[in-house]
Amino acid sequence: MTGYRSALILMRIPFSVYLMPVFWFALSTLQSFEVWRAVTVFLILHLLVYPASNGYNSYYDRDEGSIGGLERPPKVTRELMHLVLLFDVMAVVLALWLSPLFAALIALYLLISKAYSYEGIRLKKYPILSTLVVTVFQGAFTYFMVQVGVGLTASEVLQQPNVWFALVSTLFLCGSYPLTQIYQHQEDSQRGDRTLSLLLGVRGTYLFSGISLLLGTALLLWLYFTQEQVQNIYIFLLCTAPIVYFFSGWVVKSLKDARAASFGNTMAMNKISSVCISLAFILMIVSAHIL
Repeated sequence: MTGYRSALILMRIPFSVYLMPVFWFALSTLQSFEVWRAVTVFLILHLLVYPASNGYNSYYDRDEGSIGGLERPPKVTRELMHLVLLFDVMAVVLALWLSPLFAALIALYLLISKAYSYEGIRLKKYPILSTLVVTVFQGAFTYFMVQVGVGLTASEVLQQPNVWFALVSTLFLCGSYPLTQIYQHQEDSQRGDRTLSLLLGVRGTYLFSGISLLLGTALLLWLYFTQEQVQNIYIFLLCTAPIVYFFSGWVVKSLKDARAASFGNTMAMNKISSVCISLAFILMIVSAHIL
């Protein structure tokens, strides 16, 4: 049982909260959806799919230093792979209950997430390719997957302007993903993984992330304006102000002292951005469907 307790910790279920914004964003652009389906999709993604991906990543990385959501990860045991496979099966079976297409998308997501870490493929070794795969699949692909899960058809999710909203989610992932690597340069180098953040360096990572987040925000606000959803512009700008404040301060501190590009500050950035962006989209859902 000790092995399974350690394995469950390495699946980092609480860390799934950092991926919540895409779920809320996908719902916020819909005119209507069934709540029970949305709740089911949320549980499948955040309690099964994301933890299974985290666990698989930990199984092959065998990190000794800090990783996302865990400052001191326990040692990897064979029980971790048991849980990963169990969560994989449960996710696909539950997704099949909603729709075959949703189950197929979930299965594809799980396979791609494994290619990221699996030693025979290990996309993590290729900075550009791994960034493209992660940002597309955790961004636009997940955005579409959520909407399919709540009942939309493939043709509906691929309509305009929905595809542009999906692009926004990928741009936001382009901004946040390299920041999660910024404190792991030494360990990634020792393992032979050449991440985008390692390739860009600390300064380059901040610049790349800042530009990506700025482009994503500009496109999102333009879409809200052209869709005559001006109230969403105010909601988004108000809720994301703390992110801008923290990110700006973090960059300034890191440029003065490289030690500020630390695990603690990275996790703080993740928490603030996840909570603030999720809150923005939740408020948009409430204002559109309840008020």
